Amino acid sequence: MPEVKIRKRLLILEEILHEGGPAAATPRKRGAILAVVENPFAGRYVEEIASFMDDLKPLGLAMAQDLIAALGVPPSAIDGYGKGAIVGAAGELEHGALWHVPGGYAMREALGDAKAIVPSTKKVGGPGTRLDVPVTHVNASYVRSHFDAMEVGVPDGPKADEMVLVLVMTTGPRVHARVGGLKASEIKGEDGLR
Repeated sequence: MPEVKIRKRLLILEEILHEGGPAAATPRKRGAILAVVENPFAGRYVEEIASFMDDLKPLGLAMAQDLIAALGVPPSAIDGYGKGAIVGAAGELEHGALWHVPGGYAMREALGDAKAIVPSTKKVGGPGTRLDVPVTHVNASYVRSHFDAMEVGVPDGPKADEMVLVLVMTTGPRVHARVGGLKASEIKGEDGLR
């Protein structure tokens, strides 16, 4: 398979103090790291694409480690995550699915035995396309206070023959979360759901 050719990387960091109510005792951090890479399958149909996932694994791990460092907290403080991909117009949606394993397993490894599946989204679009990346708790997908999304995009990407690969991590629940459901303190840690 071809090597992964990166054109640029972006880092987005947020610190959320409040959402209109009282200021949080500890601000919530939300971060995303994006890599704009060449899509080796753009412009033609290729039957065997799955092996490119192995080529993306080192990029996934490097992005996960860099995002943790940028958030400035130990991995144990990160309790929400998600991933996504935007495929340029000469590609197909299935090319974005190549990010599932390298992106998801990289975050789970970097965070140390996270149990929940990493939520994901993908779409085909041109430069400036925005993507809402879903976020759930790293150990139990049903923890309602951590249901979230982070909007990301690249002003000049993806070009038709590129893909934008995205990882998102968060610390803590939504600021002012108060709609019930399973709490983080109630996680059993048996199946990644509850």
